[in-house]
Amino acid sequence: MKHNTIYLILIALVTAAFVVVFDMFPRTRISELEKRELTKFPVFSWQRLWSGEFTSGVSAWFSDSEPFRDQLMTLSMQFSHLMGIELGEENVRISLPQESSSCETPADSLAPSAGDEVAQPTDDPNFTLEENAKIANAGIIIVGSGANVRALMAFGGDAKGGKGYADVANLYQQTFAADGVQVYCMAIPTAIEYYCPERVQSRTKSQLAVTEHIFSCLDPQVKSVDVYYALRRHRSEDIYLRTDHHWSPLGGYYAAEAFARVAGVPFRDLTHYDRRVVHGYVGSMYGYSKDIAVKKAPEDFVYYVPTEVEYETTYINYQIDEHYQVTAEGRPVRSQYFFHYKDGNGGAYCTMMGGDNKITQVRTKTPSHRRLLVLKDSFGNMLPSYLFYSFEEVHVVDARYFTKDMVEYVRDNKITDILFANNIFSAYSHATTNAYRRFLHQRWTPPSTKPKETEKASEPQADDTQENGLKEDSTKREN
Repeated sequence: MKHNTIYLILIALVTAAFVVVFDMFPRTRISELEKRELTKFPVFSWQRLWSGEFTSGVSAWFSDSEPFRDQLMTLSMQFSHLMGIELGEENVRISLPQESSSCETPADSLAPSAGDEVAQPTDDPNFTLEENAKIANAGIIIVGSGANVRALMAFGGDAKGGKGYADVANLYQQTFAADGVQVYCMAIPTAIEYYCPERVQSRTKSQLAVTEHIFSCLDPQVKSVDVYYALRRHRSEDIYLRTDHHWSPLGGYYAAEAFARVAGVPFRDLTHYDRRVVHGYVGSMYGYSKDIAVKKAPEDFVYYVPTEVEYETTYINYQIDEHYQVTAEGRPVRSQYFFHYKDGNGGAYCTMMGGDNKITQVRTKTPSHRRLLVLKDSFGNMLPSYLFYSFEEVHVVDARYFTKDMVEYVRDNKITDILFANNIFSAYSHATTNAYRRFLHQRWTPPSTKPKETEKASEPQADDTQENGLKEDSTKREN
């Protein structure tokens, strides 16, 4: 009887603790783990109450914004990790990753399917890869153990996909041919193409096959930029981030070198750059995979700042809503190109340009008389700074955020070269190619917004950048 009383008292205390925490502590607004803004409390109206939309919104808010959300999720992952819960090939769960904010996951990523093996590189006899792997949430394969853990996003594209990406590059070449503009097409592979163990290759499909199909559909006037093999030659180096779905700045360097060769412009090697490091970086794959092993394997985010060229950066920043739709366009503002992130900051991928929701214009002192426009997703952020030695101007437009008429923009800015630089998920996506088509002759009407709210979008989206990111980059340097 005594034991039953103690048991009931313990249950009552735990229940009371949960009531106090969930009802009285402040609700979580942003999840750093999931890299997203959590559900907001719904706006009340009698109509929404009558339809049931308000009460369902309250329920979604209550369950999504619980206090200490990230800490509780991390604790759950810790328990799973300690108990050795691991999904093998015979018991695979694959789902789609959620959209993120700036520096986000590739748009319209495809659910992978079994059956086709990825073509694996074999030209480096010294390259080795730890073979233990497991399938985690969101179609992510976790490879390796300890400090060498790598998270890979499975790809499900068909070998005959991606034609729309080639078609839109062809369309731009035809549109601007009379202006003497040269169009280039680059499809960027993701890490799984080079680091997927053989025993789980059936969970992803060949990105090389899709890339080759894209290039086969290009008009002869459009120049293809093959970065697949350029990256493959350097796969034993840190060309992809282990804890993020993006490649690394070093991967971007080798791709920019390949592009410069095709474009016939000068290119400087890394001796002309200052190497800088953000230590303890854990990227997007921790939140996507929900695997504590990724968090326990932080890496160095290493980037390179050009030191022998003068340049000036101007941004036109976009304000976006919770659905990542543009609601306002800011005035041109000058700022730095590289933003400082402290050690351990998960937003360090936004070091270049501070994010995606903007138009970037870089004017250099390079007397090339050529002006480059980069049409990209977040992978393309790694390319422009390696081309400051190559072009007089470099303009950067993201496929998700652009409100101007592209024909007018290209002609007004005297663009001479246009580079499509998108990762294979985006290149495969109809949303990406439809956006590029729309840009050519769009007329965007902004909704009513307060001017001050628009200016806030000019700040980088990391909450601990030095002076809100507006102070000169002073990240630690390593020789």
